Amino acid sequence: MKGQRPRPLDDGDLVQLGSVGERPPGVVLGLACEGGTMIDVPLARFEELVSDSLDTIPEGLVALMENIVVLVEEQKPGRPLLLGLYHGVPLTKRGTGYSGFLPDHITIYRTPILRMCGSEEAVVRQVKITVIHEVAHHFGISDERLHELGYG
Repeated sequence: MKGQRPRPLDDGDLVQLGSVGERPPGVVLGLACEGGTMIDVPLARFEELVSDSLDTIPEGLVALMENIVVLVEEQKPGRPLLLGLYHGVPLTKRGTGYSGFLPDHITIYRTPILRMCGSEEAVVRQVKITVIHEVAHHFGISDERLHELGYG
């Protein structure tokens, strides 16, 4: 598929990324969990959760992902509620002139996710939601559409 512009993802593709399921109490995107208690998930375990979430992406979609790295950071300076961030050129915007670019970045922010979750189970679920959300941006899906589909 290299050199060809991939088709935009549709709702069926997002379903392939994995079912998010019911969010446990206290897991609401962008809001702290009730009681303000922050769970502690060590960095190595958190990175493992991100890796596990990436492993759930179907091989057919992984094969389309090009020139991208996924990072874990504690928190984006000045944006304490930001859970993840995609920075790059979405696959649907890459034309024949796309070459020589540094890799796109997906950053998953550990501290805001831990701050909003009351259990490791909630962290696992929120990491998966955030990873899917940011990977979807790599495929050119907007925040508005992700919110409509429950991934935002």
